[in-house]
Parts: sequence; structure tokens; C-alpha cells
Amino acid sequence: MKKLLILLFVMGLTAGSLRTVTAQILDNPPVDGLFVDNGLIDKDPIPFPSIRKADVMWSKRIWREIDFRQKLNQPFYYPTESHNNWRNFMTVIMDGLKEGSFVAYDISNTDELLVPLTFNEVIARQTDTLRTVMTRPFPPYEQYDTTIFTEFDATRVMRLRVKEDWYFDKQRSQLMVRIIAFCPVMIKERNGQEVTEPLFWVSYPQSRDVLAKAEVFNRNNAAERRTFDEVFWKRMFDSYVYKEENVYDRRISQYATGIDALLESERIKMELFQFEHDLWEY
Repeated sequence: MKKLLILLFVMGLTAGSLRTVTAQILDNPPVDGLFVDNGLIDKDPIPFPSIRKADVMWSKRIWREIDFRQKLNQPFYYPTESHNNWRNFMTVIMDGLKEGSFVAYDISNTDELLVPLTFNEVIARQTDTLRTVMTRPFPPYEQYDTTIFTEFDATRVMRLRVKEDWYFDKQRSQLMVRIIAFCPVMIKERNGQEVTEPLFWVSYPQSRDVLAKAEVFNRNNAAERRTFDEVFWKRMFDSYVYKEENVYDRRISQYATGIDALLESERIKMELFQFEHDLWEY
């Protein structure tokens, strides 16, 4: 009986101390930084310049790919775990889809935004089911059938395709660019080889309200609250061209490989630069 009373007394002290610690964590958290900050960004997207059809004297559509593994593009990929209102690009997109802030569109051969997808449809498509035969690790080491379920993993999205239109505005006398849509691309490994799988297309203008409130890491000045919308607007990313508008509607990879594909991508970039340069050559 005496041991039972002692045990109850110790348990009561432990429970009381736990309640005290919990109350301190919830009610009086320390300031994690230089000042109290709720971590929220209340910014509006930078307004697009107005465009009249009659003012567009020349235009060309370009498709680019942003690889998150490149050093300049790493702020798109990290952090892998969200904290302090800091999320990676794919988490921002999935949260926006879940909240219904914008719509995802199915992949098509022409990259058009035609068939809308719901958030549940996007998740269901990325849930893999693999049936395989495994061997038990203990005697008699018999084999058995099993099913492996793989859920959607945002950390496997390592590329982003961007569809954009370059155009010359005669009223402003400028060669300008406007992003039309983007497509996250997942990297998977099959039979020891790297396989790319595009997920869905998102209209960039529709997603700007969400991107303008999503903070991105600024390696030069943490006090500057930079957003993903500003990263796209200021073109603070590295990319390569994988397709330009052409009569065959084909990608570079369909007629060039290896170093030839890289040189073709650079040729398309230089053509845009040369076109703008020739406009002002006297």
C-alpha cells in the first residue's frame, strides 16, 4: 500500500510538471528572431503592363526548363520541411491547389490548358502501386507476394517547365516577355535510369496571388522578404530552352541530342538577343 501511494505521488508530480512546461510553450513562446514577426507576407502581384493586339508587331513562344538542382535555382527546392512560413515552391503550389486558389490542368501534347484537374485527382495520379515478390529475412526464407504503395512526395519534383511568350510592343518600343503557364516535373528512377514525369500545368496569371504571398529564401539579404512572384518577374532563375515555336511542333530533343541539343538551346537564346539588338542598330 505504501509503495502504491508513493507511485501515485510521483505520477502526480510528473503530470503537474508536464502541464507547467506545456503551458509555458503555448502561452509564452520566446521571440525567435530580432523582433516579433508572424511570418506573413501581405503583397499584391506586380501588375502586368497592358497589351493591345495592334501594338504587338512580333512574337514567339518559348518553352524553358528550370532545374532545381542548379545552385541558382535551389530556393525553388528548399526547404524540404516547411517552417516559419517558409515553404518550397512545390509545397506552395500544392497548398494553393488544395485551397482552390487556382486550377491545375492535365498534360496534353500541345501543352494547352484544356482539361482541369482537382486536387484529389492530382494526388491520386501520383500514388503508385507496385506488386512484387519478396523474400522473408528469416528461415525458411520463403517468398511472398506484397504490394508497395508510394504516396506523392514533393521532394521528387526537381524541375519546372515554363511556357512564355516573347513579343515586341511598338508603343513601348521594347522586347518583352510574359510567362503563360508552368508545369512541375517529377524525377523518378525506373530500372536504374532517371525518368521525368510532368504532373500538370498551372496558369501563371491565375497563381500570382498565391506566389506573391509565398516567401522565398534570399541568400544575400534575409531582411528582404522576396516572393516567388518577384523571382519570376525579375527572372532570377537559370534555365535552358527545350522548345521553340516551329512548324513541326517538335522539341529540341526530337532532332538533336547531347552537346548539339545544348548548342541549339543557346542558338535560340542568342536569336532573341540578336533580334532585340538589331532593332536599335543604326
